Amino acid sequence: MASSTSSEPTDELATAVGRYVLGEISLGKAAEAAGMSRWEFEEVLRDAGFEALYGPRTDDQLKAELDTARNLDE
Repeated sequence: MASSTSSEPTDELATAVGRYVLGEISLGKAAEAAGMSRWEFEEVLRDAGFEALYGPRTDDQLKAELDTARNLDE
């Protein structure tokens, strides 16, 4: 396994950023996949020219969040 310097993104980091930007995974899941904290991952996103997005991005994600919130009362 080749070692990388801190200036070279790892495959895991590049994949996590790509999946996050495409909306496939959440910020927390992307940070976890990259092996860093959410705050570290947000910094990587900013450095790459992306803004962290919060909340649902699609109607299906919104519906899932609403269903979860409704089930909290039960």
